[in-house]
Amino acid sequence: MLRSILAGLLATGLLLLQPIFLSPVFAGPFLERLQARLAAREAERQSGPATEYAYGADPLQKLDFWQARGGAAAPLVVFVHGGGWKRGDKRNATGAAKVEHMLVQGYAFASIDYRLVPAATVEEQAADVAAALAWLRSNAKRLGIDPARIVLMGHSAGAHLVALVGTDPRYFTAAGLSLRDVSGIIALDGACYDVARQLADSGRFMLDTYIQAFGTDPVRQRALSPTLQAARPNAPAFLILHVDRADGKAQSKALGAALVQAGTPAEVQDVGGTGLRGHMEINRELGDPSHPATAIVDAWLRRRIGAQ
Repeated sequence: MLRSILAGLLATGLLLLQPIFLSPVFAGPFLERLQARLAAREAERQSGPATEYAYGADPLQKLDFWQARGGAAAPLVVFVHGGGWKRGDKRNATGAAKVEHMLVQGYAFASIDYRLVPAATVEEQAADVAAALAWLRSNAKRLGIDPARIVLMGHSAGAHLVALVGTDPRYFTAAGLSLRDVSGIIALDGACYDVARQLADSGRFMLDTYIQAFGTDPVRQRALSPTLQAARPNAPAFLILHVDRADGKAQSKALGAALVQAGTPAEVQDVGGTGLRGHMEINRELGDPSHPATAIVDAWLRRRIGAQ
Protein backbone atom coordinates (compact mmCIF):
# COMPACT_ATOMS: atom_id res chain seq x y z
CA MET A 1 0.00 0.00 0.00
CA LEU A 2 2.76 2.47 0.95
CA ARG A 3 4.64 1.69 -2.26
CA SER A 4 1.50 2.40 -4.31
CA ILE A 5 0.92 5.71 -2.50
CA LEU A 6 4.52 6.81 -3.03
CA ALA A 7 4.37 5.83 -6.71
CA GLY A 8 1.19 7.86 -7.12
CA LEU A 9 2.75 10.88 -5.42
CA LEU A 10 5.80 10.61 -7.67
CA ALA A 11 3.64 10.49 -10.78
CA THR A 12 1.50 13.40 -9.58
CA GLY A 13 4.51 15.50 -8.72
CA LEU A 14 6.13 14.90 -12.05
CA LEU A 15 2.91 15.63 -13.88
CA LEU A 16 2.73 19.00 -12.14
CA LEU A 17 6.05 19.81 -13.77
CA GLN A 18 4.74 19.17 -17.28
CA PRO A 19 4.64 22.86 -18.25
CA ILE A 20 8.42 22.93 -17.73
CA PHE A 21 9.54 19.52 -18.87
CA LEU A 22 7.01 18.76 -21.59
CA SER A 23 8.08 21.64 -23.78
CA PRO A 24 8.94 20.62 -27.34
CA VAL A 25 12.60 20.45 -26.35
CA PHE A 26 12.20 18.17 -23.34
CA ALA A 27 8.94 16.33 -23.99
CA GLY A 28 10.18 13.24 -25.83
CA PRO A 29 13.13 12.34 -23.60
CA PHE A 30 11.19 13.23 -20.43
CA LEU A 31 8.22 11.06 -21.41
CA GLU A 32 10.45 8.13 -22.23
CA ARG A 33 12.40 8.33 -18.96
CA LEU A 34 9.22 8.71 -16.91
CA GLN A 35 7.54 5.77 -18.62
CA ALA A 36 10.57 3.56 -18.08
CA ARG A 37 10.92 4.57 -14.41
CA LEU A 38 7.28 3.98 -13.50
CA ALA A 39 6.99 0.82 -15.60
CA ALA A 40 9.98 -0.67 -13.76
CA ARG A 41 7.93 -0.60 -10.55
CA GLU A 42 5.54 -3.08 -12.13
CA ALA A 43 8.18 -5.82 -12.08
CA GLU A 44 7.86 -6.04 -8.30
CA ARG A 45 4.09 -6.57 -8.54
CA GLN A 46 3.93 -9.01 -11.44
CA SER A 47 1.71 -12.06 -11.03
CA GLY A 48 3.58 -15.29 -10.87
CA PRO A 49 4.78 -17.77 -11.38
CA ALA A 50 5.42 -17.57 -15.09
CA THR A 51 7.44 -20.00 -17.15
CA GLU A 52 9.91 -18.49 -19.60
CA TYR A 53 10.32 -20.01 -23.05
CA ALA A 54 12.53 -19.12 -26.02
CA TYR A 55 10.70 -18.76 -29.33
CA GLY A 56 13.89 -17.90 -31.27
CA ALA A 57 17.67 -17.91 -31.00
CA ASP A 58 18.19 -14.25 -30.02
CA PRO A 59 18.37 -13.56 -26.25
CA LEU A 60 15.40 -11.19 -26.60
CA GLN A 61 13.24 -13.73 -28.42
CA LYS A 62 11.65 -15.05 -25.25
CA LEU A 63 8.21 -15.06 -23.68
CA ASP A 64 6.67 -15.54 -20.26
CA PHE A 65 3.70 -17.89 -20.06
CA TRP A 66 1.07 -18.20 -17.35
CA GLN A 67 -1.05 -21.35 -17.56
CA ALA A 68 -4.81 -20.93 -17.33
CA ARG A 69 -6.51 -21.95 -14.12
CA GLY A 70 -9.48 -23.49 -15.87
CA GLY A 71 -7.90 -26.61 -17.34
CA ALA A 72 -6.80 -27.66 -20.83
CA ALA A 73 -7.59 -26.01 -24.16
CA ALA A 74 -7.89 -22.54 -22.64
CA PRO A 75 -8.12 -19.36 -24.70
CA LEU A 76 -4.91 -17.32 -24.76
CA VAL A 77 -4.14 -13.60 -24.59
CA VAL A 78 -0.69 -12.66 -25.91
CA PHE A 79 0.65 -9.27 -24.78
CA VAL A 80 3.21 -7.12 -26.64
CA HIS A 81 4.80 -4.40 -24.50
CA GLY A 82 5.50 -0.81 -25.46
CA GLY A 83 8.59 1.34 -24.98
CA GLY A 84 9.06 3.43 -28.10
CA TRP A 85 10.25 0.40 -30.09
CA LYS A 86 13.61 0.74 -28.30
CA ARG A 87 13.06 -0.23 -24.65
CA GLY A 88 10.76 -2.10 -22.28
CA ASP A 89 10.48 -5.80 -21.63
CA LYS A 90 8.01 -8.48 -20.65
CA ARG A 91 8.89 -8.24 -16.96
CA ASN A 92 8.41 -4.52 -16.36
CA ALA A 93 5.96 -3.32 -19.01
CA THR A 94 3.15 -5.87 -18.92
CA GLY A 95 1.09 -4.30 -16.12
CA ALA A 96 0.54 -6.13 -12.85
CA ALA A 97 -3.26 -6.03 -12.75
CA LYS A 98 -3.61 -7.40 -16.26
CA VAL A 99 -2.07 -10.82 -15.72
CA GLU A 100 -3.96 -11.79 -12.58
CA HIS A 101 -7.24 -10.55 -14.02
CA MET A 102 -6.86 -12.60 -17.19
CA LEU A 103 -6.03 -15.74 -15.24
CA VAL A 104 -9.07 -15.28 -13.00
CA GLN A 105 -11.21 -14.86 -16.13
CA GLY A 106 -10.07 -18.24 -17.39
CA TYR A 107 -7.46 -17.20 -19.96
CA ALA A 108 -3.90 -18.34 -20.33
CA PHE A 109 -1.58 -15.36 -20.71
CA ALA A 110 1.73 -14.78 -22.45
CA SER A 111 3.91 -11.68 -22.58
CA ILE A 112 6.67 -11.51 -25.16
CA ASP A 113 10.00 -9.82 -25.53
CA TYR A 114 11.21 -8.81 -28.98
CA ARG A 115 14.38 -7.38 -30.46
CA LEU A 116 14.72 -3.63 -30.01
CA VAL A 117 15.63 -0.64 -32.15
CA PRO A 118 18.35 0.26 -33.12
CA ALA A 119 19.83 -3.25 -33.05
CA ALA A 120 16.73 -4.50 -34.88
CA THR A 121 14.27 -2.91 -37.27
CA VAL A 122 10.53 -2.47 -36.75
CA GLU A 123 10.07 -5.04 -39.52
CA GLU A 124 12.07 -7.53 -37.45
CA GLN A 125 10.03 -6.66 -34.37
CA ALA A 126 6.81 -7.46 -36.23
CA ALA A 127 8.42 -10.71 -37.41
CA ASP A 128 9.19 -11.51 -33.76
CA VAL A 129 5.54 -11.02 -32.79
CA ALA A 130 4.51 -13.44 -35.54
CA ALA A 131 7.24 -15.92 -34.57
CA ALA A 132 6.13 -15.88 -30.93
CA LEU A 133 2.55 -16.57 -31.99
CA ALA A 134 3.70 -19.43 -34.22
CA TRP A 135 5.69 -20.95 -31.34
CA LEU A 136 2.72 -20.73 -28.99
CA ARG A 137 0.41 -22.36 -31.52
CA SER A 138 2.86 -25.16 -32.26
CA ASN A 139 3.19 -25.88 -28.54
CA ALA A 140 -0.50 -25.50 -27.76
CA LYS A 141 -1.03 -29.05 -26.50
CA ARG A 142 1.71 -29.03 -23.88
CA LEU A 143 0.80 -25.47 -22.81
CA GLY A 144 -2.87 -26.36 -22.43
CA ILE A 145 -4.16 -23.69 -24.83
CA ASP A 146 -6.64 -23.72 -27.69
CA PRO A 147 -4.82 -22.59 -30.86
CA ALA A 148 -8.14 -21.55 -32.37
CA ARG A 149 -8.75 -18.99 -29.59
CA ILE A 150 -5.82 -16.57 -29.40
CA VAL A 151 -5.93 -12.77 -29.22
CA LEU A 152 -2.97 -10.42 -29.61
CA MET A 153 -2.93 -7.37 -27.33
CA GLY A 154 -0.38 -4.54 -27.33
CA HIS A 155 0.17 -1.20 -25.64
CA SER A 156 1.76 1.93 -27.16
CA ALA A 157 4.51 0.73 -29.52
CA GLY A 158 3.21 -2.77 -28.88
CA ALA A 159 -0.23 -1.63 -30.06
CA HIS A 160 1.38 -0.51 -33.31
CA LEU A 161 3.11 -3.88 -33.73
CA VAL A 162 0.00 -5.99 -33.14
CA ALA A 163 -1.98 -3.75 -35.51
CA LEU A 164 0.77 -4.10 -38.12
CA VAL A 165 0.86 -7.90 -38.05
CA GLY A 166 -2.94 -7.87 -38.06
CA THR A 167 -3.13 -5.84 -41.28
CA ASP A 168 -0.06 -6.89 -43.27
CA PRO A 169 -0.20 -10.66 -43.92
CA ARG A 170 3.48 -10.89 -44.88
CA TYR A 171 4.59 -11.27 -41.26
CA PHE A 172 2.26 -14.16 -40.50
CA THR A 173 2.98 -15.77 -43.85
CA ALA A 174 6.73 -15.74 -43.16
CA ALA A 175 6.05 -17.47 -39.82
CA GLY A 176 3.93 -20.16 -41.46
CA LEU A 177 0.64 -18.63 -40.32
CA SER A 178 -2.36 -16.91 -41.80
CA LEU A 179 -4.34 -13.99 -40.43
CA ARG A 180 -7.07 -16.48 -39.48
CA ASP A 181 -4.65 -18.04 -36.98
CA VAL A 182 -5.45 -15.22 -34.55
CA SER A 183 -8.96 -14.44 -33.32
CA GLY A 184 -8.47 -10.72 -32.99
CA ILE A 185 -6.30 -7.73 -32.12
CA ILE A 186 -6.54 -5.41 -29.10
CA ALA A 187 -4.61 -2.14 -29.47
CA LEU A 188 -4.22 -0.06 -26.29
CA ASP A 189 -3.55 3.65 -26.86
CA GLY A 190 -1.14 3.23 -29.74
CA ALA A 191 0.12 5.71 -32.28
CA CYS A 192 2.01 5.59 -35.58
CA TYR A 193 -0.79 3.61 -37.17
CA ASP A 194 -0.14 6.13 -39.96
CA VAL A 195 3.56 6.87 -39.62
CA ALA A 196 3.84 9.86 -41.94
CA ARG A 197 0.86 11.55 -40.32
CA GLN A 198 2.28 10.88 -36.86
CA LEU A 199 5.57 12.52 -37.80
CA ALA A 200 3.80 15.50 -39.36
CA ASP A 201 1.51 16.05 -36.37
CA SER A 202 4.02 15.46 -33.58
CA GLY A 203 6.26 18.48 -34.12
CA ARG A 204 9.41 17.86 -32.11
CA PHE A 205 7.55 15.75 -29.55
CA MET A 206 8.99 12.23 -29.73
CA LEU A 207 10.21 13.01 -33.25
CA ASP A 208 13.66 11.52 -32.74
CA THR A 209 12.10 8.27 -31.50
CA TYR A 210 9.82 8.04 -34.53
CA ILE A 211 12.64 8.77 -36.98
CA GLN A 212 14.87 6.21 -35.30
CA ALA A 213 12.15 3.58 -35.62
CA PHE A 214 10.68 4.38 -39.04
CA GLY A 215 13.30 6.40 -40.90
CA THR A 216 12.50 9.00 -43.53
CA ASP A 217 11.71 6.88 -46.59
CA PRO A 218 8.01 7.44 -47.44
CA VAL A 219 7.70 3.97 -48.99
CA ARG A 220 8.97 2.29 -45.82
CA GLN A 221 6.80 4.51 -43.61
CA ARG A 222 3.73 3.52 -45.61
CA ALA A 223 4.60 -0.17 -45.39
CA LEU A 224 4.84 0.14 -41.59
CA SER A 225 1.51 1.98 -41.24
CA PRO A 226 -1.38 -0.34 -40.25
CA THR A 227 -3.97 2.22 -41.36
CA LEU A 228 -2.51 2.21 -44.85
CA GLN A 229 -2.29 -1.60 -44.91
CA ALA A 230 -5.88 -2.14 -43.76
CA ALA A 231 -7.35 -3.27 -47.06
CA ARG A 232 -8.29 -6.95 -46.82
CA PRO A 233 -7.07 -9.39 -45.70
CA ASN A 234 -6.91 -8.45 -42.02
CA ALA A 235 -7.17 -10.24 -38.71
CA PRO A 236 -10.82 -11.16 -38.01
CA ALA A 237 -11.62 -8.31 -35.58
CA PHE A 238 -10.06 -5.34 -33.82
CA LEU A 239 -10.66 -3.54 -30.52
CA ILE A 240 -8.90 -0.17 -30.54
CA LEU A 241 -8.87 1.78 -27.26
CA HIS A 242 -7.46 5.24 -26.68
CA VAL A 243 -7.27 7.88 -23.98
CA ASP A 244 -7.62 11.62 -24.45
CA ARG A 245 -4.38 12.28 -26.31
CA ALA A 246 -4.76 14.18 -29.55
CA ASP A 247 -2.42 12.00 -31.59
CA GLY A 248 -3.55 8.68 -30.14
CA LYS A 249 -7.21 9.56 -30.56
CA ALA A 250 -6.84 10.67 -34.18
CA GLN A 251 -4.67 7.71 -35.11
CA SER A 252 -7.03 5.23 -33.43
CA LYS A 253 -10.11 6.62 -35.14
CA ALA A 254 -8.40 6.62 -38.54
CA LEU A 255 -7.29 3.01 -38.15
CA GLY A 256 -10.77 1.94 -37.10
CA ALA A 257 -12.34 3.74 -40.06
CA ALA A 258 -9.92 2.13 -42.52
CA LEU A 259 -10.65 -1.33 -41.14
CA VAL A 260 -14.42 -0.84 -41.27
CA GLN A 261 -14.15 0.47 -44.82
CA ALA A 262 -12.33 -2.77 -45.70
CA GLY A 263 -15.14 -4.82 -44.13
CA THR A 264 -13.21 -5.80 -40.99
CA PRO A 265 -15.10 -5.50 -37.69
CA ALA A 266 -13.43 -2.80 -35.60
CA GLU A 267 -14.53 -1.08 -32.40
CA VAL A 268 -12.89 2.19 -31.35
CA GLN A 269 -13.55 3.47 -27.84
CA ASP A 270 -12.34 6.32 -25.66
CA VAL A 271 -11.67 4.97 -22.17
CA GLY A 272 -11.01 8.24 -20.37
CA GLY A 273 -7.76 9.43 -18.90
CA THR A 274 -5.69 12.23 -20.36
CA GLY A 275 -2.23 12.71 -21.73
CA LEU A 276 0.79 10.85 -20.44
CA ARG A 277 -0.91 9.80 -17.23
CA GLY A 278 -3.84 8.24 -19.08
CA HIS A 279 -1.46 6.56 -21.51
CA MET A 280 0.35 4.84 -18.65
CA GLU A 281 -2.80 4.05 -16.67
CA ILE A 282 -4.53 2.11 -19.45
CA ASN A 283 -1.63 -0.34 -19.36
CA ARG A 284 -0.96 -0.42 -15.61
CA GLU A 285 -4.62 -0.60 -14.58
CA LEU A 286 -6.19 -2.81 -17.23
CA GLY A 287 -7.59 -5.64 -15.14
CA ASP A 288 -8.58 -3.34 -12.28
CA PRO A 289 -12.41 -3.21 -12.25
CA SER A 290 -12.29 0.53 -11.63
CA HIS A 291 -10.60 1.26 -14.97
CA PRO A 292 -13.11 1.67 -17.83
CA ALA A 293 -11.00 -0.39 -20.23
CA THR A 294 -11.34 -3.54 -18.11
CA ALA A 295 -15.06 -4.11 -18.70
CA ILE A 296 -14.72 -3.24 -22.40
CA VAL A 297 -11.89 -5.70 -22.93
CA ASP A 298 -13.62 -8.40 -20.88
CA ALA A 299 -16.81 -8.18 -22.95
CA TRP A 300 -14.93 -8.16 -26.25
CA LEU A 301 -12.80 -11.15 -25.28
CA ARG A 302 -15.88 -13.12 -24.23
CA ARG A 303 -17.41 -12.52 -27.64
CA ARG A 304 -14.23 -13.39 -29.54
CA ILE A 305 -12.71 -16.32 -27.65
CA GLY A 306 -15.32 -17.35 -25.17
CA ALA A 307 -13.87 -17.34 -21.65
CA GLN A 308 -16.52 -16.76 -18.98
